[in-house]
Amino acid sequence: MKLKFAAAITGALCLLGTTHAASIELVVDYPYPEMFNDTHQAIARKFAEKFPGYSVKFRAPTPDYEVAAQQALRHAVTKQLADVSFQGLNRQRIFVDRGIAVDLTPFIRQEKNWEHRGYSASLMTLGQIQGKQVGVGFALSTPIVYYNMDLLGKTGMTASQLPRTWDDILRVSNASRKASANTNGLYFDWRISGNWLWQSLVFSMGGKILDEAEKKVVFNDAIGQRAMEQMGRMVQNGTMDNISYKEASQMFVSGRLAVLVSSTSRLGVLEKQIGNRFKLVTGMFPVPAQNGRVPAGGNVAMMFTKNPERQKAAWEFIKFATGPEGATIMTKNTGYFPANTLPIDDPERLKGYYDQNPNQYTAVKQITLLTSWYAFPGENGLKITDVIDDHTQTVFDRSAKPADALKAMAADVQKLLD
Repeated sequence: MKLKFAAAITGALCLLGTTHAASIELVVDYPYPEMFNDTHQAIARKFAEKFPGYSVKFRAPTPDYEVAAQQALRHAVTKQLADVSFQGLNRQRIFVDRGIAVDLTPFIRQEKNWEHRGYSASLMTLGQIQGKQVGVGFALSTPIVYYNMDLLGKTGMTASQLPRTWDDILRVSNASRKASANTNGLYFDWRISGNWLWQSLVFSMGGKILDEAEKKVVFNDAIGQRAMEQMGRMVQNGTMDNISYKEASQMFVSGRLAVLVSSTSRLGVLEKQIGNRFKLVTGMFPVPAQNGRVPAGGNVAMMFTKNPERQKAAWEFIKFATGPEGATIMTKNTGYFPANTLPIDDPERLKGYYDQNPNQYTAVKQITLLTSWYAFPGENGLKITDVIDDHTQTVFDRSAKPADALKAMAADVQKLLD
């Protein structure tokens, strides 16, 4: 009963500010309510003011990208698809494979001066699948490292000398535990968005997930072995406990955890919860290989409606949400960075914002290192994510050695690919 009541309240909140009469009421869905509720409500209100003939009705948000994709696939069967859907970067492929996603290329071609709208070619590639522009970046993220400088200051570490390697991160994490009783050293948010941080380790070391033909697993090579061993080192000697992110985040915001490795998307929520409790500083994700990269996280706006009139409204909403005004609202409300470059240099939007919010600028500094968040091909794409998650768990609960876990994971993923 409590769950039903909560869902009803959430649904009611989703309609605030968008209930006036309109010729077209767009149905929109999105994930991660704790991060995006306020953002999407604000964007919807501004959009309705600019386009009085359109309004936005949000469905109750889904908890994460995996559930968002599964819900959309069910809605495709029951013919209840949203007009616009915000989906994880690594979940676009499945909607292309199943003919659900609408190619936005024709809409872009009809736009005058599109090249001056702030949509850089490099960032637009994040929404391109099989030669189609099926998504426009909304909120982008990279993996970063969060440091409690009050705890780490006791070890002699300063904000100008943040760790650059995993060896250094483990060293300061352990030193902090010894310097402050009843505290923990490290938490690596490995379960966020399926296998995103696992991919981050592999890509940062210069590795790959599958071969060029996407038929054979290659993440079990020497680089993949080092990545899995690195995760194994995190739980050695009590440096990291086998707990959930919810537990770890509560420890971090209360000042009992020294180092947290997660997405920049967590920043907005964490800063609000921490307040003035301690000094928070963010640092870059270690990239040991010269050709190392980090996968872009976050989500894109996708069009699902096939109705021509609704497509016109949906395209206007996508442009508004991902354009300068929507991007500014999103950036200031969350820890994500925009996929639109115009507001960054606009004095009325984000120019100077990062000077005042250096913790958010850490992710922006990693843009030159971005690569695509890999999406597994075929019908078993979602299942493969679960398989990787299950085998990675055995490393963190220490029920399997890293080498054995990787071997079993590769074998199971190969079966699903075959």
